[in-house]
Amino acid sequence: MAIVLLVRHGRTTANTDGVLAGRAPGILLDAHGGEQAARTAQRLAVVPLRAVVSSPLERCRATADAILAHQADGAVSHVDEALTECDYGQWQGRALGDLAKESLWPTVQQQPSAVTFPDGESMAAMQARAVAAVRARDAAVEAEHGPGAVWAAVSHGDVIKSVLADALGMHLDLFQRIAVGPASISIVRYGPGRPEVVAMNTDGGDLAWLASAGAAGEAAVGGGAGHGAEGDAARPRS
Repeated sequence: MAIVLLVRHGRTTANTDGVLAGRAPGILLDAHGGEQAARTAQRLAVVPLRAVVSSPLERCRATADAILAHQADGAVSHVDEALTECDYGQWQGRALGDLAKESLWPTVQQQPSAVTFPDGESMAAMQARAVAAVRARDAAVEAEHGPGAVWAAVSHGDVIKSVLADALGMHLDLFQRIAVGPASISIVRYGPGRPEVVAMNTDGGDLAWLASAGAAGEAAVGGGAGHGAEGDAARPRS
């Protein structure tokens, strides 16, 4: 299958103010968030992306635009509603410090699969629609461009954490163990037998190896030789 880069948007003023922005309009990257998005775009400039798919919210679209600005003409841009932020309902726009006093807060932390936000979305529904969207888009990119094609999905922290939890085979109740920082890149390859989580929450490092990465195959017993032509050649293929 193709290779998906899960990119969180850069930092916003809501992040620094400790406010749960949710789907509220007008939440923009702050100055540091813009710099983060630019650095992530520069990291990805060496990777020929086939598509950049974004949540419709402004902070994700700005991050996606920064990435596209460093790509050649081959990258196409899409907006996918299924990658949007969780609908936090009545929690949207409130301070995290206040939300931590709500009776629902411990369940969000310890048993998110049981959480439905007041007048909002359940965390299980958020995961289901995001995973379905990523897997469907990944299959479409692979069908058009072949195994090993690389694309980016620009989304939100909880959404990306839920997709990573699915790829790791983790129950949603464990997804709070995953950290996804602003403008970070996580890498997943969906193979014929299982997904392969190649990296999580990275904000530095060379990604040039992705330009020649192959499709996911069987796991290399003992850990393999790592990235690069020799490492990929040493990996058994199904």
